[in-house]
Amino acid sequence: MIGKICGTGSYIPPKILSNDDLSEMVETNDEWIRERTGVRNRHIAEHETASFMAAEAAKRALENSGVSPEEIDLILVASSSPDVIFPSVACEVQKEIQAVNAAGYDMQAACTGFVFAYQSAQAYIAAGFYKTILAIGTETLSSMVDWSDRGTCILFGDGAGAAVIRAAEGTAYLPAAHSDGCRGDALVCRSRFSSEFVEAFKKTGETPKDTYISMDGRGVFQFAVKSVPQIVTEVLDKAGLGTEDIDWFILHQANKRIVESVAKRLKTDIGKFPMNLQEYGNTSSASIPILLDEMNRDGRLEKGQKIVIAGFGAGLSWGASILEW
Repeated sequence: MIGKICGTGSYIPPKILSNDDLSEMVETNDEWIRERTGVRNRHIAEHETASFMAAEAAKRALENSGVSPEEIDLILVASSSPDVIFPSVACEVQKEIQAVNAAGYDMQAACTGFVFAYQSAQAYIAAGFYKTILAIGTETLSSMVDWSDRGTCILFGDGAGAAVIRAAEGTAYLPAAHSDGCRGDALVCRSRFSSEFVEAFKKTGETPKDTYISMDGRGVFQFAVKSVPQIVTEVLDKAGLGTEDIDWFILHQANKRIVESVAKRLKTDIGKFPMNLQEYGNTSSASIPILLDEMNRDGRLEKGQKIVIAGFGAGLSWGASILEW
């Protein structure tokens, strides 16, 4: 048995922060941001928490799938910005959607989080442990952004996406996943629960800068444009497929230039690489399921299509899977 996505859902906070809005906060402008990132707007959570958005996305995914909450066996939530340490966001979602028969836990792999959650779901289903799994990516990255740092504040947004994955007959494709902790300093956000944070806050009364997202932009870009084509090629080779066999390459929505570079290195038409980052920015673990939901609902995803999903980000971590719609 394999796991097939049978429903998707997403939640996007209604508040929009445009490039023009940002130009009033830091020294930047719309043209500069769009040229370097492709981002035009990002949505910002006001009162919404990661748990709330995850639950809303889950409800919409269940409605789309026709699966009842009671049928869910496991809830996997990927998030780097949870509003609770414990209980887990997964348990908060379970409570909200009344998935009374489900176990649940959170996983943290930054922008690769949803891909790793999807791969975990596939493994659980293949092993016969569970039949119906809810995988969610949810982020309130705006709470981790230094709004005075134009190198990072222009990039990130908030939102959640979810997919219902159910046991079915089909072709099993082996995934690929990698991590490299030796390069972890390229993208960092320190905990605000550490003793170092407490001591620093006592001394200055201000949140230490290293507890906001800091990034070596050039280093992350170079990592992404090299590692993503490699891992996409890896999963294709495992499956005995070529790029011509794939209908869509759904990448983590980090940066337009990264997506374009990956398409170029794979010698594949950019039209096979859908993007919505222009409206939402980088929503980390939520970006792939949000895009999947958009494409599902607007009819771009059709039964039998082959799709590659690929995530990459802090850790450093990167992963890819092939799925059939």
